[in-house]
Amino acid sequence: MTAPAEVAAARTVVRRAPGKLFVAGEYAVVDAGNPAILVAVDRYITVTVTGTPGSPGGLGGSGSFSGLGAPGNLGGSGTPSGPGTAHTPHQPHSPAPAPAPGVTISSDLTPRPTAWRWHEGRLVLHGPGDGAQARAGLAHVVGAVETVGALLAERGLPVPELGIAVSSRLHEGGRKYGLGSSGAVTVAAVDAVAAFCGVELSAGERYRLAMLASARIDPKGSGGDLAASAWGGWILYRAPDRAFVLDLARRVGIARTLAAPWPGHEVRRLPPPAGLRLEVGWTGEPVSTASQVAGLQRRGGRPDTAARRRFTQASNRLVEAAAGALERGEDAGLLAQIRTARQELARLDEAVGLGIFTPRLRRLCEAAEAVGAAAKPSGAGGGDCGLALLDAAASRHICQVRRHWTAAGVHPLPVRPAAQRPERTPQP
Repeated sequence: MTAPAEVAAARTVVRRAPGKLFVAGEYAVVDAGNPAILVAVDRYITVTVTGTPGSPGGLGGSGSFSGLGAPGNLGGSGTPSGPGTAHTPHQPHSPAPAPAPGVTISSDLTPRPTAWRWHEGRLVLHGPGDGAQARAGLAHVVGAVETVGALLAERGLPVPELGIAVSSRLHEGGRKYGLGSSGAVTVAAVDAVAAFCGVELSAGERYRLAMLASARIDPKGSGGDLAASAWGGWILYRAPDRAFVLDLARRVGIARTLAAPWPGHEVRRLPPPAGLRLEVGWTGEPVSTASQVAGLQRRGGRPDTAARRRFTQASNRLVEAAAGALERGEDAGLLAQIRTARQELARLDEAVGLGIFTPRLRRLCEAAEAVGAAAKPSGAGGGDCGLALLDAAASRHICQVRRHWTAAGVHPLPVRPAAQRPERTPQP
């Protein structure tokens, strides 16, 4: 993390983050330390941050970070001031306090921009409207801004007036593809706001700040989407113990948490398969990953049950084998492990009854298997996307799979693996 510099007024910072696909290891990766393989895809969310000349700084209160996840406890204990603040009777000649700096957020997925003000380290809706509803619709962007703000507050640095604009290519007509839009917008927002405030982040720091922001919203989420968005390319990922990480941030602050070991966590870059082509099909049936994971718990899929233990052990073995096949350049070995991953998901689905395999996802897999490819749902299943890996030289088979998917109501998505994201060189 480069040292913060003075923020230049009236400038613009643009950052983008790619979506993702789970290749293998979904559901098992929810528990800390279990591996999954993901690939970033070349559909992006872009976050643009602008400022205004002479905008005031500050977070509406000073002090150290003391309560990630606790409302009203993210950036100090001062009392915010705003337009119309009156002089106190004891200081009749004192100037009125400057308004607390604001944040305006606009998105191509929301009908109109929303204005926010800092209040004790949290953003609150400024103006008419339902604050809880507005926050729910922009939860990941708001959480990212608050988390970066808390880091700056620890260092005694201000957050200037911000204008944040979000544009997404991970949706169609407001319906998500299931390519990790929540993770991508969190990573892009963390990266853009930090850069605007003079802090350049490494891939690991992008991921960790985004994980702290996301875990406040959904502590059960693995964060694999965040890692794929932060590093790009193909990766092997192990989730950290989110409860430990959140508690550590409460106790020691964000900066020290970023630098501390995170139990269970690992990211390892993997080479792409040299002779295989990734094809992605969208069922047109959006599904909530959080709801699917919660359903696993409700339906007897807790980590201590026999079905879940057996699935996790099998998943861990096949993911490690798939990673080894990628590292050795063994395409046939990778295809074999993807087929095994599909079988293990089907067994889990049969044991727990989650509905991972919808009729369209079954037809997606069958059409690919018919030409010798390997295919499976990607992520939580129940809708969203599936993937297939085919011989890159077999153009006839690729066209055949696309035709069969279209006939089955599955939309072939024109996406490709995104390149690895290079580390930024620290500025002197």
